[in-house]
Amino acid sequence: PTIVHFASAYFNKYIPPILPIQPQTLYPIMSDNEYNIESADAGASETIPMEAGQIKKGGFIMIKGKPCKVLNISVSKTGKHGHAKCNFTAVDIFTGKKLEDMVPSSHGTTVPVVSRTEWEIIDIGEDGELTLMDEGGDQKTDVNLPSYPETMAQEIRDAWAEGENQVGVTVQAAVGIEQVIAYKKISE
Repeated sequence: PTIVHFASAYFNKYIPPILPIQPQTLYPIMSDNEYNIESADAGASETIPMEAGQIKKGGFIMIKGKPCKVLNISVSKTGKHGHAKCNFTAVDIFTGKKLEDMVPSSHGTTVPVVSRTEWEIIDIGEDGELTLMDEGGDQKTDVNLPSYPETMAQEIRDAWAEGENQVGVTVQAAVGIEQVIAYKKISE
């Protein structure tokens, strides 16, 4: 017998095993054709975390799952539980509905990633579907005339005048929603 045999016999006799040894279970491995990628973005998030005390008037905040622009912030003093509270009054950036939320200033909340892009109207469909083009010549067809404010859709139609005038629009995007928020007549 070699030293290895002696050592293994010694360990087996005098040192109990630390973990019981279980028979190994084999799991099937997923093949490449079973792997499915749901989105094609670069992993960019639609919201970012932020401490409630860091959000300023005029900034953005998510309230009840809606992207909102902050109109007013009032901060209460620390109470018996030790946290100052931020009371946010905000307006939904897509519907104009006023919302309120109260969050301890040191606690985290979410802020939507909001972007604005400029487009020129190429066509307006009967049901309000817009065909838009940017400066690079790229077209966009997945935006409709705005429903808020109520008069803006008709104002854009009147300004465009069935293609007689050039009209530019500003499209705001946040949390997967895109909507026209402003327009201007470029030329007649």
